[in-house]
Amino acid sequence: MKHTPTQPMSTGLAALEAQLTQDLDFLELPAKPWVPERSRDGVPVRDVVVIGAGMCGLAATAKLVLTGITNVVAYDAAPAGLEGPWVTFARMQTLRSPKTLHGPALGLPQLTFRAWFTAQWGVEAWQSLDKIPKGQWMDYLIWYRKLLGLPVRNGVRMMGISPVGDLIAIDIDGDETDRVLTRHLVLATGRSGLGGFAVPDFLMGIDRAYWAHSADDIDFGALKGKRVAVIGAGASSMDNAATALEAGAGSVDMLIRRKEMPRINKLTGIGSQGVVLGMYHLPDDWKWKFFDYTASTQTPPPRSSTLRVSRHANARFFLDCGIVAVKQDAEGLLVETTQGPMRYDFMIAATGFSNDFSDRPEFAALAPYIRTWSDGRYTPDMGPSRRGMSDAPDLGPAFEFRERVPGSCPMLAHIHCFNDAAMLTHGKVSGDIPAVSAGADRLVRGIAASLFVEDVETHFANLMAYDTPELLGDEWVDSTPLPHKEAAL
Repeated sequence: MKHTPTQPMSTGLAALEAQLTQDLDFLELPAKPWVPERSRDGVPVRDVVVIGAGMCGLAATAKLVLTGITNVVAYDAAPAGLEGPWVTFARMQTLRSPKTLHGPALGLPQLTFRAWFTAQWGVEAWQSLDKIPKGQWMDYLIWYRKLLGLPVRNGVRMMGISPVGDLIAIDIDGDETDRVLTRHLVLATGRSGLGGFAVPDFLMGIDRAYWAHSADDIDFGALKGKRVAVIGAGASSMDNAATALEAGAGSVDMLIRRKEMPRINKLTGIGSQGVVLGMYHLPDDWKWKFFDYTASTQTPPPRSSTLRVSRHANARFFLDCGIVAVKQDAEGLLVETTQGPMRYDFMIAATGFSNDFSDRPEFAALAPYIRTWSDGRYTPDMGPSRRGMSDAPDLGPAFEFRERVPGSCPMLAHIHCFNDAAMLTHGKVSGDIPAVSAGADRLVRGIAASLFVEDVETHFANLMAYDTPELLGDEWVDSTPLPHKEAAL
């Protein structure tokens, strides 16, 4: 019998899970817990709290647990099964990444998407699969979390961060407590990174009834018969435009500032372990050069996403069409462009995210102290300043924040930026599928080292107190020569 993605083989999945359990046992994973327990005024202290249980948050949490750092918890504001963008504001039909990438498998073959897929639907189905449907990727992540028994709590939102001695206090909403103490905090906040939506100035002051950001929860059914404009030429632009068209929009115009569509995905073309492992170690001017170039050339939308739009007769592509101003009136939106005025009922801004920490109230206590690339790491001789890069955080080797003024906010050294905002410092290892395992490994190595160093006195005391003998004293016969006097007799 041929199995297809609508006929999963539960026995195959059970066998895969049994094999993974055996592999972990052979590797002695998870490692035994080794971090001494802490409390403050009778309140237990977490070793690590992870904010976000999407792909990066799960990978980070799994790596922590496998490393023997088990006093951890991951919080996600979304309900279980809706973490991350995959089944919420990601409106593509399939993933862009090749199906063969290891993703968050952490070096364990049985934990890959490929293993999960073939265990249920077989090798033939795998070979015929082109790209991974986004909903199926979410199903895989749900399985990943459940199989590893990761400590995730849903419906919990971080509201604020503050120092308490040498610890970090996190104010939360949605759990049995409203404050958690932790030694380390990991911000696995995905594409949104540390800021909010990047919104063009020309949309400031326009009623939200007339526009949405591409990451908003958009009622596409309400756009039926409407004139819709979509800003941008990236993957998100295409996916939102296609969704509007498929929902019955009267027309959809792509307003694209560039004179030509980007066609080549540059970073994918040079993808290698050298890029993954070496980018962090490059001098700053080389880091800037790489990402300034890729930002200037831009990443093209997937061919399938673009065809998904262009197959509709009521879709139009306006290249070299910059937006000068947007005005709201009784007829909807009047958009002044470099190609003249245009009329729309609704606009979708696929304009990405920003690193403006002030956009996130939960980061208010940190924002004034975080060192960015514009605070001295970037210099004009590297090239022109670029928004999104010059305001990126300047991070340490374990994704930890650095202080703008030394000594002004010591807790930043224990807060780790494991999200898209880390790209300029660390490369693409904390936001995309290809290298997330390498990023999680780098993150957890740093956290583990920090925890050990901070507890060095306890570890040394444990060394001295350890008294389990390996030799019991009956393993040999004493052959020491007799004393000299007795030997003479």
